[in-house]
Amino acid sequence: MANVGLQFQASAGDADPQSRPLLLLGQLHHLHRVPWSHVRGKLQPRVTEELWQAALSTLNPNPTDSCPLYLNYATVAALPSRVSRHNSPSAAHFVTRLVRTCLPPGTHRCILMVCERSDAFASACALARAFPLFTHRSGASRRSEKKTVTCLTNATEGVRLAARIVDTPCNEMNTDTFLEEIKKVGKDLGITPTIIRDEELKTRGFGGIYGVGKAALHPPALAVLSHTPEGATQTIAWVGKGIVYDTGGLSIKGKTTMPGMKRDCGGAAAVLGAFRAAIKQGFKDNLHAVFCLAENSVGPNATRPDDIHLLYSGKTVEINNTDAEGRLVLADGVSYACKDLGADIILDMATLTGAQGIATGKYHAAVLTNSAEWEAACVKAGRRCGDLVHPLVYCPELHFSEFTSAVADMKNSVADRDNSPSSCAGLFIASHIGFDWPGVWVHLDIAAPVHAGERATGFGVALLLALFGRASEDPLLNLVSPLGCEVDAQEGDVERDSKRRRLV
Repeated sequence: MANVGLQFQASAGDADPQSRPLLLLGQLHHLHRVPWSHVRGKLQPRVTEELWQAALSTLNPNPTDSCPLYLNYATVAALPSRVSRHNSPSAAHFVTRLVRTCLPPGTHRCILMVCERSDAFASACALARAFPLFTHRSGASRRSEKKTVTCLTNATEGVRLAARIVDTPCNEMNTDTFLEEIKKVGKDLGITPTIIRDEELKTRGFGGIYGVGKAALHPPALAVLSHTPEGATQTIAWVGKGIVYDTGGLSIKGKTTMPGMKRDCGGAAAVLGAFRAAIKQGFKDNLHAVFCLAENSVGPNATRPDDIHLLYSGKTVEINNTDAEGRLVLADGVSYACKDLGADIILDMATLTGAQGIATGKYHAAVLTNSAEWEAACVKAGRRCGDLVHPLVYCPELHFSEFTSAVADMKNSVADRDNSPSSCAGLFIASHIGFDWPGVWVHLDIAAPVHAGERATGFGVALLLALFGRASEDPLLNLVSPLGCEVDAQEGDVERDSKRRRLV
């Protein structure tokens, strides 16, 4: 699938070769509304109108169903007609599954997706997940339609870029290689990245990133891509965890839990893919993509449990678990975004905790934020784009004491792993900008949904584009963005959140 190129069109034209394998996909009530004249160019002469109508009448999605129209060259498939309130109305996860199961292999294939305009973005990103890039196996008006197609193309390219990086093993995707990916995106956008790495990290006080990555052959780095357009009214920072491989350090993982740790850079990969797409779609505010890159390796120079590191925030951390490394690099990243970039909104994205999959499951990322309004916005954005999200408990006064240290400002791992460990891990990051910081802080733990089986999903790209869609010039991203709409805040948070209403 690495050689598959995705090309989007805004309508089903008759010009496409009729010999291409074809999948017609949508919710059943939408498929019934498609006029025969809109699909006959892709089905005749092998499929008649009578056969098309007969196939539709046999479909009984529970949750999905499909019917071959002509051998394996043409298939119609129905998505669930209803989904629960915590799912995406687009049924995006079922889109990916049906494409993989109903479409024969090959490079010249056609998918006709029938959906509401509001579901087009989520559906396109779901299609992108069905065609991952990495492999080493051998063997409305015409103008607005063009804009929509461009947006879908950029978004899906971002999804596939993130998935390719996450799928690539560390012997190829080390910190040097990841920096090359960042430079390549920067060159494409006309942006020169800021890069701080190796001993300079130590000199400048980035004790978290340096401490995690100093034992590796390829040194750690902090890299930043900055977009600063004229007329910007606020500054946003996306901070991505880029652990290119996580052995656990000296608190080493076991033989069954270490495989798959090439995916620990999923947050940084998603930030890179989303940043590329956002800038190409005309992002109107200051946007900084901050990448915290390191390999958590084992060696003579590795951080030991009991070591104490001074982080960029100025706070000291006693290491009691070298496998709780993601929060250390992100603590430096969010501190930099606050102190050096002057961000009003800081969002960090990370494959942070195995406990996330237990807390919110393998399809829903976990969100932790100091704003009830942004918590609700993340959930709504997830439903609109297909990257589903569910809240964690935000209660620092009950959870942050888990990091109490007798000899430093805090430890890096909790005392009680049964006390909401995913929430605690996020609070560790927030503590390095301060719980009384007046800006918006959002933490997204994507540990489970970053992959489906053995392949990366590119999760997080669509979510960032949807969540910050109001800062884009693109009408489709404006449509899927929940910000700027009515969002309910909990009674106790209304006054505090009123200070955080400078939404994109």
